Amino acid sequence: MFESLTDRLNETFGKLGRKGRLTEQDVDEAMREVRRALLEADVNFKVAKDFVAAVRERAVGQDVLRSLTPAQSVIAIANEELIKVLGEEPEGLKYPDRPPQIIMLVGLQGSGKTTHAGKLALHLRKGGKAPLLVAADVYRPAAIAQLQTLGKQVNIPVFEMGTTTNPVEIAKNAIRHANERGLNPVIIDTAGRLQIDEKLMQELVDIRAAVNPTEILLVADAMTGQEAVGVAQTFHDKVGATGLILTKMDGDARGGAALSIRAVTGVPIKFIGTGEKLDALEPFYPNRLASRILGMGDVLSLIERAQETMTDEENPEELQERMLKGQFTLEDFLDQLQKIKKMGPLNQLLEMIPGLGAQLRQAKAQISDDDYKHIEAIIYSMTPEERRTPDIIGKRRSARIARGSGRSVQEVKALIKQFEEMQKMMAQMGKFAKKGKMPPGMGRGGGIPGLPF
Repeated sequence: MFESLTDRLNETFGKLGRKGRLTEQDVDEAMREVRRALLEADVNFKVAKDFVAAVRERAVGQDVLRSLTPAQSVIAIANEELIKVLGEEPEGLKYPDRPPQIIMLVGLQGSGKTTHAGKLALHLRKGGKAPLLVAADVYRPAAIAQLQTLGKQVNIPVFEMGTTTNPVEIAKNAIRHANERGLNPVIIDTAGRLQIDEKLMQELVDIRAAVNPTEILLVADAMTGQEAVGVAQTFHDKVGATGLILTKMDGDARGGAALSIRAVTGVPIKFIGTGEKLDALEPFYPNRLASRILGMGDVLSLIERAQETMTDEENPEELQERMLKGQFTLEDFLDQLQKIKKMGPLNQLLEMIPGLGAQLRQAKAQISDDDYKHIEAIIYSMTPEERRTPDIIGKRRSARIARGSGRSVQEVKALIKQFEEMQKMMAQMGKFAKKGKMPPGMGRGGGIPGLPF
């Protein structure tokens, strides 16, 4: 979402880095560019103005201008101030003194509220909870059926009383149902509405009064830009939102809502939706998003995603040992591709690696999830023996694999050749690792076609 803003900021701070020593005039010119970049990214005008003023005030101090690396100091200041804008510390869900934890989801029509009810329920169940989904949207056609379908997909119970019962009664009965069966938390999916619809807004107020929710989470679409900020402010004024779920953070919008919404409304972002799949929901960390916006990557989130794909049966040490002995096979490689796919879209993963996303954009390198499919198709068209010992693949076998995968013979040969080179490189790394050295020529090209390996 922030690619354009990230590239503009990197360009601006890169110019500072080339100057060596900085003057106040240098900082002022850079801050004008930063403010312009923020406004073009649809950041609220006051938020952009205050951010630039705060960075400038700290950046023109003598400690910074006389430091050995003044440009790096300015970037560090910008990072700290950006974290302040986004909310300083991450704010998780609140928990009541006595169960159940009651979470009301509110938002506009079409904001993805029902889908994110399912995402939130799955996220909480992964944390050891036993959630209950509540279908309190009695107005939208098929809303109850949609929530039931989501519940079945993730094996989470759904409480519903049809479309003729008052949503306030549905919510109260759902709490009673959860207490009787030991279910906790209770996630209430309310009807989407226009913020100007006083009747439906009053219904939210009535539900809040009836069940005293622990959290009222507003589901807001990040693609709507500054409109999302106004929506958040209205809902907060009417029903007292305690947190935000910002959806479509994987989209191609300019990202201004994410940077503005906390500063304008005072309501913390608690989760972000990063894709269409039900597991594409992440807790919001201000420091991590600030790092990604400034092109520093987000290695912690990348590691967490990798850990989530690991199973108890896997032995990474054994795999590593075989890799360093040059015994890594195409079957192993295919298995690793499957794990990477579970971690999320390839472009998201690349953006989490410091500097890599910007480099790929500068090189205009087009890397997509289709690259996985081409490689998988070739490997799936091989026999088990060919995957384990690709050196047996000759002209006839290559032609058969090409026909089976729908790729060209040249692509099949290129994949095998580069995989064999990777095997040799890993074996070489293993030999040098025993001596505590790095093999010569590392990091200068090679790899699997279409993937950053």
